[in-house]
Amino acid sequence: MAEDTLAPPELRSAGADPARVGRPWRAEAGRLLEVAALVGLVVTQPLLDVLGRSPDFFLFHRAAPADILLLVALIAGAPTVAVALVGALSRAAGRTARAAVHTLLVGLLLAALAVQVGRHLTPLRGVPLLLVAGVAGAAGAAAHRRWRVPGRVLRVAAIGPPVFVGLFLFASPASAVVLPRAHTGAAGVAGAGAHPPVVMIVLDELPLVSLLGPDGRIDAARYPHFAELAAGSTWYRNATGVSGWTPYALPAMLTGRYPAKPVAPHYSQYPDNLFTALGGLYDIRAQESITRLCPPSRCEQPASPEQGLGVLVRESGRLLRQVTAPVDSRVDPEDSYREVSRAEAGLDAAEPVPADPKFRWDTLDDNQPARFTEFLSGLRPSSRPTLHFLHLLMPHSPWVWLPSGAHYAAPEDLPNDGAGWVDLARQRHLAQLGYTDRLIGETLRTLRTTGLYDKALILVTADHGVSFTRDWQGRGMDAIVHAADQVAWVPMFVKAPGQRAGRVDDRNWQHVDLLPTIADETHVQVPWRMDGRSAREAPRTGGDKLFYDRPGQPTTITGGVPAARPAPAPDPLIGTRPGDRPAGGTATVANLAAFRAVDPAHGELPALVWGTLPASVPDGTKLAVAVNGTIGAVVPVVAADRGGRRFAALLPDDRLFAAGANRLDLYRVAADGTLRRLALS
Repeated sequence: MAEDTLAPPELRSAGADPARVGRPWRAEAGRLLEVAALVGLVVTQPLLDVLGRSPDFFLFHRAAPADILLLVALIAGAPTVAVALVGALSRAAGRTARAAVHTLLVGLLLAALAVQVGRHLTPLRGVPLLLVAGVAGAAGAAAHRRWRVPGRVLRVAAIGPPVFVGLFLFASPASAVVLPRAHTGAAGVAGAGAHPPVVMIVLDELPLVSLLGPDGRIDAARYPHFAELAAGSTWYRNATGVSGWTPYALPAMLTGRYPAKPVAPHYSQYPDNLFTALGGLYDIRAQESITRLCPPSRCEQPASPEQGLGVLVRESGRLLRQVTAPVDSRVDPEDSYREVSRAEAGLDAAEPVPADPKFRWDTLDDNQPARFTEFLSGLRPSSRPTLHFLHLLMPHSPWVWLPSGAHYAAPEDLPNDGAGWVDLARQRHLAQLGYTDRLIGETLRTLRTTGLYDKALILVTADHGVSFTRDWQGRGMDAIVHAADQVAWVPMFVKAPGQRAGRVDDRNWQHVDLLPTIADETHVQVPWRMDGRSAREAPRTGGDKLFYDRPGQPTTITGGVPAARPAPAPDPLIGTRPGDRPAGGTATVANLAAFRAVDPAHGELPALVWGTLPASVPDGTKLAVAVNGTIGAVVPVVAADRGGRRFAALLPDDRLFAAGANRLDLYRVAADGTLRRLALS
């Protein structure tokens, strides 16, 4: 006991053993283990858990196994080394300072851990959660300094990071991408009959209802090329995807089987799929995005410009901010996926794609997605049957394209739900769908020019939809329950070789029917059992459909063709020129500087305007947004979001903009319709 009393205070605290007096390296080793345990709980475990359940993250970025292993090493080691180094440097100030700094670091890490625990177990968010976490961290630090047991527990818990790494490498869905196992899928058997070329485009996050006009048909005024496609193909109007998550939905489409296990959308997990079934007979030209179902023996995946360790580290940092934030956030790496333009990918010298004369600016071809450009360049007749496959992340968020193909900037944290925000999200989605329609038009024109249109089996669909119903936005289980018509029902067009007239088929189509239908149309026998049935077979007798939020756990949804949900009619003020109006308050526009030098020739426009207003302006007040004297949008003022924004407006008509300096005006719309101009800052 006397020996303990004579020990220095920093060794009596933090669970130090008196036997370590004179052996500071043992004390430092203990502190390192404590830091490793806490950093493992705060950083390593949550981040590897998210990434381990998101193999599509690595597939999208075409990450090599070596890059993934380096990323895991950085996640597991770099934060621990950084925090430990801060503590070790404090030793130069003496033992007392070293002990105090270690206690402070333990308290901060415990507070960060308390934020994550509190967000999952309590209703607290934001500042209240931070305050409670701060108190918890301070209490934990005091206990750690006063008693030995917390330090001993932490040192034992240092085994956590290696365990988390092991689970990621050997037990997570992403393990198939890091350590792929060789599997040879079964090849289909060629049957009697012709083997036509196949052109298949899978779009992403496209509800059928977004395409429909008030009459329940494709809105030809807004989406002329989808209407053109429907006019020459069979439209399966009652078609549904089988999952709201691409890593489950797309394998189901290409294997003909419902999702059974939460595994990576990788050829090692799905060895039997469309590519292996046709691969013995067909040449495969596949452009996948967040899957890799086509094995290297059948096709080579093109390199992605969004690849390499630097990109993985950058995107992992974004995920970590979401994981550790004191506010709710749906941590989904897919939110960051976007199609890289051909200009960004450096494809300006690629085989030229004929310009669509309806594009306003000649250089907008540069804005076409790089993979779409490569897909179009490959649509040429061949002496062998060929499968041309494209999974295009359009009109999937992030929404950054106008119908013309012009690009606009938007804050990454702009809300998609809540009063006002969900309506803006749908408007941006519909604008991007307008651009997707142009890409479909380019595809149809190219197919006709090359002579493939009449000869090919052409399929255009989407893997799933998305809900824009307030309070149930997204693709999760709540959205499925409350807005299944938007999440499950998707466009499905099949043009058989030689087909010229369009028709509508309202059978109960489910996306597991896709591969059996392709097999029948190409006269290939698929050598494995499938859950789907070909469109050449008799339709299902029942109307129920199976949908999987989680593999192996089907949800039954009922209903037929969803009712149309056309875009809302534009406000009567849109398109008018208000002229001079009296002043009536102030507003702050975050991107006001972008209007000082607009360069439409490069396909970039400040088409999204956002900012804030004084608290005296009540929620629900209407704002009219004008560019160069013409009103282009009318939006409501809403409660401030986390970024302090109280309004955001999309200006989808690019004709409002001119080269050079553009004038932006905001008007407050009174209940009687009168306008007062706001001073902008």
